[in-house]
Amino acid sequence: MSRPLMQAAEACVEAGLVGTNLTVRMRAVLEMLEKYGEQTVPEIAARLEIQRQYVQIMCNETLASGLIEQRPNPRHKRSPTLALTDHGRTLIKEIISNEMKLMHKIGANLSSEDISTALEVVLAVANRLKAQAGENE
Repeated sequence: MSRPLMQAAEACVEAGLVGTNLTVRMRAVLEMLEKYGEQTVPEIAARLEIQRQYVQIMCNETLASGLIEQRPNPRHKRSPTLALTDHGRTLIKEIISNEMKLMHKIGANLSSEDISTALEVVLAVANRLKAQAGENE
């Protein structure tokens, strides 16, 4: 059921982005910068657990939109930090707020214990799968 769940979640995210000129990929970049502050592409890639090259493409799209900006990185001259612009910050906060309203509506009949249990199961399975994948390398 993981694939149907992910497809349904992505469809809901896409529906929430209608009229924003954002893609799901751009939204992910904005969310990482809103949650963790200024970051480099490798830092975002590590948090999203996807390849740096793919995240670079995502960030380039988001930079072109004017929702994020590059800043000099005193720790590494060739890897600038990325930060939200005021417009990017306002937009991602609005999107997340709308998504949270939807999640409250969807989860209205779920108890906090049900939600906690579901989260524990998902985290345990994800961690075990990652460990298994690491053993196979």
